Amino acid sequence: MCSTSYSIFRARMALIGEAPGFLEVYSDGSVRRLIPEVVVSTDNQSSKNYKFKDVVIDPKKPVTGRLFLPNVTGNHVAKLPILVYFHGGGFCIGSTTWMGYHHFLGGLAVASNCVILSIDYRLAPENRLPAAYEDCYSSLEWLAHQASCFEPWLQNADLSRVFLSGDSAGGNIVHHVAVKTMKTNISNMTLKGLMLIHPYFGSEKRTEKEKAEGVEGFVEMNDMFWRLSIPKGSNRDYFGCNYENNTQEMSKEEWSKFPNVVVFVAGLDFLKERGELYVNFLQQKRVKVVKLIEAVDESHVFHVFRPESESTRLLQMQMTQFMNTFN
Repeated sequence: MCSTSYSIFRARMALIGEAPGFLEVYSDGSVRRLIPEVVVSTDNQSSKNYKFKDVVIDPKKPVTGRLFLPNVTGNHVAKLPILVYFHGGGFCIGSTTWMGYHHFLGGLAVASNCVILSIDYRLAPENRLPAAYEDCYSSLEWLAHQASCFEPWLQNADLSRVFLSGDSAGGNIVHHVAVKTMKTNISNMTLKGLMLIHPYFGSEKRTEKEKAEGVEGFVEMNDMFWRLSIPKGSNRDYFGCNYENNTQEMSKEEWSKFPNVVVFVAGLDFLKERGELYVNFLQQKRVKVVKLIEAVDESHVFHVFRPESESTRLLQMQMTQFMNTFN
């Protein structure tokens, strides 16, 4: 559609949701995403310290992923831990191909010396929750199958050392995928740890920060993303938003076996309080290891907007230390 025709079409439709520069949703259900700069992959494309390529996880939905593999020297290749990453974007935008994500994850693969599989799950509002949870859980099943049989880049991946990580909505996904994995137990795979970066949770009950003066714009944007992503007819107490309402609640014994967790928050982030509440929730459930790390002078998902910054390098180092501790 040419720009003139699109402008006429857009004028006829009411705009019901907008993230300026990223997303426009119209009253007829049509969606327009404004895609920032991306890194396109071809098989075995390499940088100085790592190589990467895209893989198809489920062609029917479709669900794809990007593999990052640190360059290895020498004849003997040790088994490497695996990190599965879920991007953020309020469940409605985002992609592992975005330049910020690509450079952050490539650098993390090198810093932590691990294989990274980053998932492009289906987006809302076309595919509302729990679609993202289903896609990201199925990516673990794909990983277990491919590592044992087919994908050559995964032949040296250690399925007994799997970590889940994600930012914002991706951090939310980490929790829900981990809960489902605890319930279903994927063969030959062990979740060693979860790393949630600025996780995106919510509820009908407002936090103190959400009730504070001057934050109305942040609250409105958060509510919009929830409105577009949760099932129609649901509110913010839907289990995907409010994890305390999960109908698949785990037993005390299951919580005692929950993976080790670190939650990263940013001091200037509107969602910082939600991350702290999540840590308190896990501690009340008697999860064995729950850590909270704050980047005091940083804002939401700074590592995506500034993947080469010193703060991002520190985050990569902290994630590496966490993985090494529970490796």
